[in-house]
Amino acid sequence: MADPVRVPTDDPLAWLTKLEGVPSALAAARDGVDAMLRDRGMRQTYPEQTGESLLRGAHASAVLEGSTSTIEQVRDGEGDEIARAALRVSTGMLALVPTIGTAPLQAFARLHALAGKGDVDEESLGRPVNAAGAERLAGLGETMLATNQPAILVAALVHAELVTVAPFGSYNGLVARAAERLVLVARGVDPASVVVPEAGHLALRAQYESNLRAYRDGGRQGLHAWILYVTEAVTRAVEFSPLRDPR
Repeated sequence: MADPVRVPTDDPLAWLTKLEGVPSALAAARDGVDAMLRDRGMRQTYPEQTGESLLRGAHASAVLEGSTSTIEQVRDGEGDEIARAALRVSTGMLALVPTIGTAPLQAFARLHALAGKGDVDEESLGRPVNAAGAERLAGLGETMLATNQPAILVAALVHAELVTVAPFGSYNGLVARAAERLVLVARGVDPASVVVPEAGHLALRAQYESNLRAYRDGGRQGLHAWILYVTEAVTRAVEFSPLRDPR
């Protein structure tokens, strides 16, 4: 993505909430998540529901990364290497909730290490492939620590940056989608991690891929389109939550 025009502000992302349609789209997406939780009477969620959400997310993320494994294979710990990598990320990601809010670069590195364990050279795990990637990661981390803008907006930026900059030598998509989920959990949108954002993106795959290209190549207009797309994907993600399943 071409560097966006920055408007001087104490919060580096505040200007994005002034873009046409963004405030209402962010509010609608957040309301969709909140409504699902209210539908369940704000009662306690259960570990098995979180586990199922993570499993569904692992499968969807793996498919977006090129896996041909079924969700049943993922559930059984089988499937191709991409699916196994996605499952490793899914299993370990929630331990990084505190880290994503205080040391995001460490969280990104750990997500890549989880994905690449046993498949990527040990010296390459969690390490950017070049100085340009390291610089963009550092800038992203600084932005995350400096902003108090809505979590869905922050998650959208984190996701797109990690995919399009591709700072690691492999599995950037898996890392990006896991980081998006972590931001939504850590910043209070989905504390129990029962929404499945990865499945929302898979359901909208054509739009997902085209809007990532727009983010990478389309400057401010592409960034705007990506943010609006992510709000739609979060709304769709609610439909795949285990909380929607009859109990």
